[in-house]
Amino acid sequence: MPDLENWNPGADPLMQTMGFVRLLATDPEEGRACVEFEAKRHQCHSGNVIQGGFVTGWIDNAMATAVLLKTDFERVVMSLEIKVSFYRATNPGRVVAEGWVERIGKRTAFTAGLLRTPEGEILARATSTIMLGSAGK
Repeated sequence: MPDLENWNPGADPLMQTMGFVRLLATDPEEGRACVEFEAKRHQCHSGNVIQGGFVTGWIDNAMATAVLLKTDFERVVMSLEIKVSFYRATNPGRVVAEGWVERIGKRTAFTAGLLRTPEGEILARATSTIMLGSAGK
């Protein structure tokens, strides 16, 4: 398992593209992760509205991180299904994605998550079914 004190997801080019800012909180035992992202104007599709794929990606990242934490980074996570409900438009600025493990087995994890403003307003909610693969260590 990576040393959480020195783990730096922001060094990953994909996370940079997604606008990763920082991990706000992690709870490996409970399987919870809270991640801050910067929603940028170039991620908008019309007017000042962030494209839904980014919203989905941010929540998916938090849910996947929760599973990685829960499994001690010994499994590879692959989304089988994601359902997102968009409550209101997401605009440029900081957003917080939260993800948690609802149930986990040997091959599958069921997760839930949400995206909110830093002030706490919920922008979207999601659930996901995740296949657990071998990390090949």
